[in-house]
Amino acid sequence: MFPDFEAIKVGDTRTLTRAIGEADVRRFVEMTGDDNPLHVDRAYAEATSFRDIVVHGMLGASFISTVIGTQLPGPGALWVAQNLEFLLPVRLGDTLKITCTVTAKHERDRLLELDTTIVNQSGQTVLSGSGKVKVLEGRAAQPAAPRLERRRVALVTGGGGGIGRAICQRLARDGLDVVVAFNGRADRAEAVVAEIAALDGPSRAVALQADLGANGGAASLAKRALQAFGGIDVLINNASPVIGAKAFADLDWTDVQAHLDVQVKAAFELAQACLPAMIAQRSGRIVNITSQVTEGAPTPTWTAYAMAKSALATMSRYLAAEVGPSGVTVNCVAPGMTETALIGDIPEKAQLIAARQTPMRRLAAPADIASAVAYLASDEAGFITGHTLSVNGGMVMR
Repeated sequence: MFPDFEAIKVGDTRTLTRAIGEADVRRFVEMTGDDNPLHVDRAYAEATSFRDIVVHGMLGASFISTVIGTQLPGPGALWVAQNLEFLLPVRLGDTLKITCTVTAKHERDRLLELDTTIVNQSGQTVLSGSGKVKVLEGRAAQPAAPRLERRRVALVTGGGGGIGRAICQRLARDGLDVVVAFNGRADRAEAVVAEIAALDGPSRAVALQADLGANGGAASLAKRALQAFGGIDVLINNASPVIGAKAFADLDWTDVQAHLDVQVKAAFELAQACLPAMIAQRSGRIVNITSQVTEGAPTPTWTAYAMAKSALATMSRYLAAEVGPSGVTVNCVAPGMTETALIGDIPEKAQLIAARQTPMRRLAAPADIASAVAYLASDEAGFITGHTLSVNGGMVMR
């Protein structure tokens, strides 16, 4: 047990009485190697002005440590400073009374100042001084997340697309219930739900339509997801408009705003909707899908898309720092060029060149991204937060 720092008061005093014999001196010499004849050779000592053996001064002083470590403040105390004045010699056979008294207390540093004195059996002070002792704290036990009475639930935006579909399928195989959020193409989202239903496992899925770029779209989605499964434990912000490549001269702010609304504002609002329950249960995972474009060489005409991805990455780091103490992690997965409809407007030749320039000599597959997301959503990644996991085959290395 560590000392109760709050219970220690200025004026508290503890004492120890110890008789000093030849065996104590022998052990001290064996331990320190200090075989000064003044301490061990009676004939030598009698020829000095002391006329007899003088016990090592630090042997007596060492019992101050005994008082500190066993009584005041006790186990867990760290003796950090001491000044000593040796006033009289200690002789063999002396009985010493060692006293420590608290003279000051520093709450912020958990530090005590002590008056330290040693007197002999005749009441003579043989040593006086003052010391400082730090009172250590035991490592606080991390509160365990309460056990859920239901399966974990993942909300995946953009769940009907290539990467989103792979994420939904992988999380379902890992035993999570899945909300497949989509905007257009209800048929693709329903196909994902059917694929999950056909898996050999207990996971369930539901498709929910939401226009994340519209006011209230994210809040409405979160509310309906909660109603569907009773909770949201994993939030995957994957939705993105088409890249919409434009030269900067042709770019309008509405193009930028469209990306910011879906990729940043919606992620912001969904996190705000999901975090209260995650914090209350001391567990939760938020994984935001960013992009290699925020780290590698800029791709001309992708300005609006890259601006939103960069903002999402920055928000993720700041949010991770804020909610970390509550047991919630926030991370990013940054895919390289991935074989999905999102790169459909990129000429095939450019895709082949990109694959050849990648150390792995291929583009990413949606399953590659889903595997990274599944890891960050798992219990095994419980001590990873504020991190961006790049899944680009080595195209960009840091």
